[in-house]
Amino acid sequence: MPTTSFDLTGRNALVTGSSRGIGLALARGLAEAGANVILNGRDEAKLEQAAEALRAQGHAVDTAAFDVAAPEAVKAGIAAVEARHGGIGILINNAGIQHRTPFVDFTAEAFHKVQATNVDGVFFVAQAVARGMIERKAGKIINICSVMSELGRANIVPYTAAKGAVKMMTKALCAELARHNIQINGIGPGYIETELNVALMTDEKFSAWVEARTPAGRWGKVEELVGAAVFLSSPASDFVNGHILYVDGGLTASV
Repeated sequence: MPTTSFDLTGRNALVTGSSRGIGLALARGLAEAGANVILNGRDEAKLEQAAEALRAQGHAVDTAAFDVAAPEAVKAGIAAVEARHGGIGILINNAGIQHRTPFVDFTAEAFHKVQATNVDGVFFVAQAVARGMIERKAGKIINICSVMSELGRANIVPYTAAKGAVKMMTKALCAELARHNIQINGIGPGYIETELNVALMTDEKFSAWVEARTPAGRWGKVEELVGAAVFLSSPASDFVNGHILYVDGGLTASV
């Protein structure tokens, strides 16, 4: 297949939760493939700092600060982006939060907060962006799932429930939107070295468990998610739909 099948030149790509970590790495990867990238988050200062770093590398970058869990803010934010740049051709739903507490101690407030960002946010942003994609009969939506979309682990029951929901939302969106030439897929990261995982990475016992549990024998790097994101954003994946691509060093393939 010609390399032009992975070319994103001229495509507008919105990446939620992209002021740092996985979201920023994916945004950089799409920009390197030619996309015009719009970074999203709630903190305007952090977004602008991330945007300046990408612009310094020669990339076309804009920012859109809004809370993905607030439906009206999402509608206004998407409308503003499309007014400035035209239609959004690629959406990566990356915004998410984690909260670790034993199941019996999880408060209702904490439970709903995890669902609001990790599930509601995916729904609201995809809905707002999909309307334009349906009109244009083209689009790519990539939802960031997790190995917890398939597996369970103690102390993160609401997160696991949320990521399972995102997996099934991805499949249902495919069933409804594929006829409009919209491809909706997911990426399921394994244990990845990010700022949010520093406490786990420096926990010798936990880190040893990750390395022993993962067939590749190590933590993943954020850059190792980029290839999957570029593939699922590009014409190379035009007949791939409703699929969850696990980038996990083999964790979900083994016991």
